Amino acid sequence: MRRLNLTPRADWQAKAEQVGFVWHSAGATYWDESAAYVFSLAEIEDDLEPAAAELHQMCLALVDDAVGDEALMSRLAIPGENWDFVAESWRRREPSLYGRFDFAYGAGGKPRLYEYNADTPTSAFEAATFQWLWLEDMLASGALPPGTDQFNTLFDDLRDRFAQIFPDGGFMQFASDAEAVEDRQTVRFFEDLASQAGLETAFVAMRDIGLNAEGQFVDGDGFVLKAAFKLYPWEDMLRERYAPNLRGAAVRWLEPPWKAVLSNKAILPLLWKRHEGHPNLLPAFFEDDPAAASLGGRYVRKPLFSREGANIEVHGAGLSEPVVDEGYGAEGWIRQAYEPPPQFDGRYPVVGAWIVGDKPAGIGVREDASPVTKNNARFIPHIISTE
Repeated sequence: MRRLNLTPRADWQAKAEQVGFVWHSAGATYWDESAAYVFSLAEIEDDLEPAAAELHQMCLALVDDAVGDEALMSRLAIPGENWDFVAESWRRREPSLYGRFDFAYGAGGKPRLYEYNADTPTSAFEAATFQWLWLEDMLASGALPPGTDQFNTLFDDLRDRFAQIFPDGGFMQFASDAEAVEDRQTVRFFEDLASQAGLETAFVAMRDIGLNAEGQFVDGDGFVLKAAFKLYPWEDMLRERYAPNLRGAAVRWLEPPWKAVLSNKAILPLLWKRHEGHPNLLPAFFEDDPAAASLGGRYVRKPLFSREGANIEVHGAGLSEPVVDEGYGAEGWIRQAYEPPPQFDGRYPVVGAWIVGDKPAGIGVREDASPVTKNNARFIPHIISTE
């Protein structure tokens, strides 16, 4: 794995906006094609792809354990009144669309799991579509040698997964914050995929979803939700005023409720306890576990729930950058061994490995100026070297 400096396309901003990628520079540079990360085929086929596939299966086994164990459900900060709702979703094997593992990777080592974005992972559009369009342009212009490839079947796999989940088509509503440009455009991307898979779609703002007199979820026009994609995390939904109605409403959610087990950092110590020494895991413990002392004074403190690096604290590594405090941590904390990403030209890349259904489907790379990947990190395209 290496970082290759490149010349950006002169018209890349116009091309981004033409396909709906309007948050490419929102507030700061987000999409950055002045460089690309170069992987060998062996790094993809022998390291990243099998790591994602194996960790996915380990996570599914953890869900199977957790839904039958009240102590684990409590550790996972799932409200007790929703345990049956989550467990029933798993026992029915309600299908999952996608997820993203975030890895430290480089310097000849194995991918090491930082966290699993199992419920509302973002950057799917830029990983699936815009970095592929970038590759096609770079090949057409001769800026990259013929045969240069990407690990990227994400677009086709997501479309096909919608068709697998809904083989008879039907109608599906797509929900997010209507005012957040990135969220809204990301949901448009998924709407388009679902349409290509034969579904009829409509958008509903999360704030406009309500309950009718029968306790069913309805959109702003009063139409009952039967199937819905939501870019809104389960940890919040399970704490909303409408949470008591979730179990009886018969909505087919993407992601399904059992993803509440996997969409928080409590899985990191739980996975480590079950698979201690696994080459793709970092040692991790709940903060109140005496075994956490084995990490010494050099570790990363993470709240069970957070987004974009918020409230993540690096201890004992001499970093001076302040913690981004967004109020996370009320549900608890874990400690994970400190293993920073490799550094290239003063940037720290984290590799996001996508799972669609049960299949590894590609990668996207985000890099930050610090070891903690935050909301101002840049998305950098990647290639597989032909050398």
